[in-house]
Amino acid sequence: MSRPDASPPENSSSPDGDTSSKQPLQRKPGLLRSGLIVSVMTMLSRVLGLARDVVIALLFGAGSGADAFFVAFKIPNFLRRLFAEGAFNQAFVPVLSEYRSQRQQADVKDLINAVAGTLGVTLAGITLLAVLASPVLVWIFAPGFSQLPEKQALTADMLRITFPYLLLISLTAFAGSILNSYDRFAIPAFTPVLLNLSLIGSALWLTPEMDEPVMALAWGVLIAGAVQLMFQLPFLARIGLLPRPEVRWRDEGVQRILKLMAPALFGVSVSQINLLLDTMLASFLVSGSVSWLYYSDRLVELPLGVFAIAIATVILPSLSTRHAEKSADGFARTLDWAMRMVLLIAVPAAVALIILAEPLLFTLFQYGAMTPYDVDMAALSLRAYAVGLLAFMLIKVLAPGYYARQDTKTPVKIGIKAMAANMLFNLLLVFWLDHAGLALATSLSAFMNAGLLWYGLKRSGIFVWQPGWLKYVIQLVSATAMMAGVLLIMNPFAAYWVDFGWQQRAMWMGGLVLMGGATYLGVLLLTGLRLRHIRH
Repeated sequence: MSRPDASPPENSSSPDGDTSSKQPLQRKPGLLRSGLIVSVMTMLSRVLGLARDVVIALLFGAGSGADAFFVAFKIPNFLRRLFAEGAFNQAFVPVLSEYRSQRQQADVKDLINAVAGTLGVTLAGITLLAVLASPVLVWIFAPGFSQLPEKQALTADMLRITFPYLLLISLTAFAGSILNSYDRFAIPAFTPVLLNLSLIGSALWLTPEMDEPVMALAWGVLIAGAVQLMFQLPFLARIGLLPRPEVRWRDEGVQRILKLMAPALFGVSVSQINLLLDTMLASFLVSGSVSWLYYSDRLVELPLGVFAIAIATVILPSLSTRHAEKSADGFARTLDWAMRMVLLIAVPAAVALIILAEPLLFTLFQYGAMTPYDVDMAALSLRAYAVGLLAFMLIKVLAPGYYARQDTKTPVKIGIKAMAANMLFNLLLVFWLDHAGLALATSLSAFMNAGLLWYGLKRSGIFVWQPGWLKYVIQLVSATAMMAGVLLIMNPFAAYWVDFGWQQRAMWMGGLVLMGGATYLGVLLLTGLRLRHIRH
């Protein structure tokens, strides 16, 4: 497969350096092909992410040190998803796409320079304040840690090291947004691999050098941020768009992005805020609750990141271009295609996670410091998160339907309703189901969020059902039901997984995945689904 970032775009600088004239945009690859490129790269990252979590579980288990690191990493990581990959990306890409379609190349470069400088200065200020106020942030994000002063102090120390990651990874996301807008999807999708490699390396080689071993993970996060940013810069230079940062708050494009970002800061990342609320409440529960939620969330993130985020990544520039071209039919068909792709993966993935919760956790994490009891507890929250997987994935592809049209207010209103519902569900369920209740509350509020997003698009005539949905749903349900039956028959009892060595676990899990996947794909083919039906 040829790399989509191997050659400069047709509208980059001309050989004589003239960038003032607007040139026709290059022919874009199909969304399915682009999505597959992102999925493959993201799959590599997620697999290494699981390897990273296996190493962390092996060395640190689900004890106080692991809890402290997960909170210290979650705070800047949450803000990254909320700010960089959330609000900023959803505001910046539509404006950049409009500049490409309707303005000169020199204007595009000018916008990138102004955004780079303004974004960098803003994030540097936020980072400095956060490092100085790290104990306060720990108290806000994990108030339950205040009952254990040593745990709270350790978390604050690690946060001083991990928080600058927000600055570095936000600039990385900015670079990735530019590359994605120019259909260079592979490099931004590959970049997270470097985070996982850095954390694995730090855990294995820095841990013995530290007075407090878990601090090695914090340094791994900081190293990863710098490496990821430096990795993308040569590819920006290759397409002639390496920024020359200029701080210009009054720039027209910067002002438009800021206005779009303000509401999007909340609306685009409601699911992340809900997960953060889970962490806050879990900090009051028995020690290990934060880690159980983390390990189960990581498994849900695999299909979410590999498929839903990949689809969302490739449709946002496409939807933004369709909107700029006033192509309502093309806009509607792209949204319909995205929803079909989400269902194709989300439905069987959710069922498989529910059925195989313990086997997956045993196979990946139950070694060293991770106990069978930890697996049982994490399985409860994994099933609760899996219930909402379809909703999590739908949110990722429905939200771009608003942001591509530069409508950030509607998702905010929907997000507020979903947030209130999540808080209510948390309070109702945490007393009965402990940490699993927090996960289930997140899933329920996600369905409310996704439903309202879809209803808003449908009511305004932006989303239009395309032909063939009834047959498609019947095919998915039939294939998923057959897959579930095969997995239930083949899955050994949980007691066997405790006694299995890692080789037996890996072989059994591999067999389950192959048989389940083959059954699902086989039934889809038998019921008439073909590759041409899902191309776009």
